[in-house]
Amino acid sequence: MNNGNTVVHRSNWPWRVAASVAAATVVLGGCSSESGGKAAGPSSSAPPKSAAASGSPSAAASASSPGGDASPGTPFEADPAKVPGTKSRAKALAAAVALKPQEWGAGFRAQQQAVSAPGTVALLNEQCRWERRALPKGVLGSLSRYSEIPAAGGKGELKVSAAVTVHTTVRDADEQLATTLEEPLRCRQQQVRTDEWISGLISNAMPYGQGNNTYSDDQVVEMGKYLTGKIQQTYYWHVTRLGTVTLAVSVKGAKGYSDKELATYAGNADASMLTRLKSELGGNN
Repeated sequence: MNNGNTVVHRSNWPWRVAASVAAATVVLGGCSSESGGKAAGPSSSAPPKSAAASGSPSAAASASSPGGDASPGTPFEADPAKVPGTKSRAKALAAAVALKPQEWGAGFRAQQQAVSAPGTVALLNEQCRWERRALPKGVLGSLSRYSEIPAAGGKGELKVSAAVTVHTTVRDADEQLATTLEEPLRCRQQQVRTDEWISGLISNAMPYGQGNNTYSDDQVVEMGKYLTGKIQQTYYWHVTRLGTVTLAVSVKGAKGYSDKELATYAGNADASMLTRLKSELGGNN
């Protein structure tokens, strides 16, 4: 715990990829005092902090192998011939895996900004603002899709996002997870858009083999508060890695939605994209 606001740790916190995501509400919420999946904020010339600079053990321990080479103890072995090695193939994979509005469930539609700008990736800059930058070295492709359930029947507008980022190597992908763990300490409040903020983030990471993670190489779940003006709602962000690919899901709470409902949306979306990714890469569970 850090000043009662932020906790970042790796633990044997048990959950399963979809059904047990509700545990995040209990475990993370008990310590309470967004991001791939976060929409870009105002641009800035300051460079984002890299995972290598953060000194995270995840990045340090990661293998540098390219393509389909797996981390020790990986739960999944991809067909090397199907692992993207070019930007065009990475783009196609991201488009096939990232959830479209109707795939989130009943009532969802595309946001006014439905997809991210081609050839960009979301990064948190030194001013703690999310922005989209040209693909950096080590990233072959990235796509974010933004969906929502419109406000109706006494409920507010629920916003969600699904992002897929294809990296050149396992190490590059692992560094994204390392950076995700470091960011809540570096930026306790993060600007998503001009009038949208995320604060009070707490994080929990579970590599393969810890708890009940038998489905991915690594996963980070963050929970915090989504702020628009003086309105504050619950926020979830999942980042999951399988080989060279990272999946990110964000859910911005709204009036009338319980934390359990929000956690279920996040968990189901994460599980759905992970299943698609495994199918696309043609490996064996």
